[in-house]
Amino acid sequence: MASAVLAVSTLSKVGAEVAWLPFAWALVLLAAAILYLHATRRGKFQVWEELLDELGLQGHERLLDLGCGRGAVLLAAAQHLPQGRAVGVDLWRSADQSGNAPNTTLHNAQAEGVCNRVDLHTGDLRHLPFDGGEFDVVLSSLAIHNIKDAEERRQAVAEAVRVLRPGGRLVLADIGRSTALYERALGALPVTEVSIRPVGWRMWWGGPWLRTRVVTATRATR
Repeated sequence: MASAVLAVSTLSKVGAEVAWLPFAWALVLLAAAILYLHATRRGKFQVWEELLDELGLQGHERLLDLGCGRGAVLLAAAQHLPQGRAVGVDLWRSADQSGNAPNTTLHNAQAEGVCNRVDLHTGDLRHLPFDGGEFDVVLSSLAIHNIKDAEERRQAVAEAVRVLRPGGRLVLADIGRSTALYERALGALPVTEVSIRPVGWRMWWGGPWLRTRVVTATRATR
């Protein structure tokens, strides 16, 4: 009799726990959706504004945004460059970002009042259409991971360093383990002050399992 009572009690507890599972999953999915929307609508802008402030731009620099897309980071950078140039390069593929087209980015630049200091180019990040040492700053936000092959991602990082002037700054923000590859790639390139760090929950794309980290470096002067 006691065994039967214990069995019924155990099954009741298990049943109650199972009944809570759909509710718990719903909460997890809701939290993930909220985090994703915040990262898309506000978080990434806040984080990049801080990253741009850290660069200490003087306003006359020539800056390159790799995979600029519709211009969220490019145009924020242009606001810091009243006498400089903010240059964006992209393949303009809608598979990487919806509505990805040069005309969209130019329209956004006009709306932000920075069209006169923004230049757009069509180009592959693995073979940038620029001479070596053209830029004071090279940055990228959530773009290089779209290159599927690891060796070709390393090539994109090498190209970013190639177009930097000596003493120029590199800032690469991307998702998850991709940034570890960038850090390793930089170890074989002429750069100093390489660092990698998370940027916090504001750029979690649904949760900590899809968090953004930023890799920074300085082009060596010798």
